Amino acid sequence: MISKISPALIARAYADPLSRLNLAVDFLPILAIFLFGWGATPLVALYWLENLVIGAFAAIRILGSGLAMMKRGDSTGAAAFFLAPFFCFHYGFFCWGHGIFIATFADLEMDLTGPIGLIDWALGSGPGIGFFLAAIIAANLAVFAVDFIGRGEIDRTGPGEEMGAPYGRIFTLHIAIILGAAFAFGSDDPLMGVLLLILIRVAFGMFGEIRRRTKRDAQLAEGVAPAAAEL
Repeated sequence: MISKISPALIARAYADPLSRLNLAVDFLPILAIFLFGWGATPLVALYWLENLVIGAFAAIRILGSGLAMMKRGDSTGAAAFFLAPFFCFHYGFFCWGHGIFIATFADLEMDLTGPIGLIDWALGSGPGIGFFLAAIIAANLAVFAVDFIGRGEIDRTGPGEEMGAPYGRIFTLHIAIILGAAFAFGSDDPLMGVLLLILIRVAFGMFGEIRRRTKRDAQLAEGVAPAAAEL
């Protein structure tokens, strides 16, 4: 947990190049506003697609941590083969409900034909959205490769922990996006509304990076991640 956010802690968090990469990706949708004329709808759709990306990587982490436990001789890691599909169903249903809400909120006349129709709507909601989604996937892949594999998180977590990790994040983010989107859709100044929505997402991302730094500091203090001591 974060006991106190200070300028020094923020500076330490963003001393990590990976944190700076994530911050750049969080600010990237500003380009979509000025280059492609995005309003609130494609922005909210992009953030919904981001939740699907987070879920996909979480499922991989569940399986990876389980396999790592089994490799160390801990047979309880086999639970990952049950937890991963259960997570995909439960998390997917959660995202489906949220997606239906925001899609209907954005376009009251749209006709969804199922999960694929919802994804198609999100991907077609604004020009260039595939590029911004690719940037999000790349950033998540970098975190997975550097933190989970390179810095050894795969050996310090279990399937149950990995399964529970995304829920607090997406629940809080969903609430923030809904509130921000409500302001963006109802604002007399659409540009200010979508910029505020981006800033809400950036602030949430910064809080996540600070939590990530705090977690790594605790690991370093316990001597479990000596390879990352320089960061």
